[in-house]
Amino acid sequence: MNHFTAIVKDAIINYSMEQKDYICKYCGKSFRKESTLAAHLCEPKRRAQQEDEAGVKLGMTAYLRFYELSQGSAKFKTYSDFCESPYYNAFVKFGRHMVAIRAINTQKFIDWVIKSNKKLDHWCKDAVYQEYLMEHLRKEATQDALERSIKTMENWAEEKTSVFNHYFNYVNSNLLVQHIVTGRISAWIVFNCDSGQAALDKLSTEQIEMIFPYIDPDFWKRKFVDYFADTEWVKHILKEAGL
Repeated sequence: MNHFTAIVKDAIINYSMEQKDYICKYCGKSFRKESTLAAHLCEPKRRAQQEDEAGVKLGMTAYLRFYELSQGSAKFKTYSDFCESPYYNAFVKFGRHMVAIRAINTQKFIDWVIKSNKKLDHWCKDAVYQEYLMEHLRKEATQDALERSIKTMENWAEEKTSVFNHYFNYVNSNLLVQHIVTGRISAWIVFNCDSGQAALDKLSTEQIEMIFPYIDPDFWKRKFVDYFADTEWVKHILKEAGL
């Protein structure tokens, strides 16, 4: 080996020894360049970076609640435990689904799917949410139904540059149907103010059929009798609001 070759070989060895490895703290993979490590995105790192996403937070809430109800405790479960769970993707998918559909009372929806023994891979099905929603709307607190309905009217008024108590007078009939079948407008409000009942009278037969399961008159008539004080309170609030 000549002198020049020896110098080159020593230089290569020294360079290799001095070269610093950059290790991904999530998966353990090493990189020669810090910039490569920064650009690297493994599954554990991706999950760690999603911790503050709304859908992921709801997914973890469902994960913790599942363990609490099925095993009695989830107080020792951390976000790291969640990330390492084989069910991480399924719970996150459910959380994002709740965000996408703007699920009403997510905590109760989570409890309902667990206590109803729905299969995890069915939790995102539309039919499952509709089953929950129709049951929930009949049982929820009157104040919750009233507040959500008024908020929906206020959002409509802001978008239309109007006032919320004009909602039933001017809302598009298709939008009213959508608001009813998604639980945004409650039967507590529709049946307990004159403008709400007048709006129902304007709907087509097809539209009435669509909303019927959500505002079944026979059920709600009995409900209003059984909860007379709540009914009178709602009527008073709606009258004061100009509805």
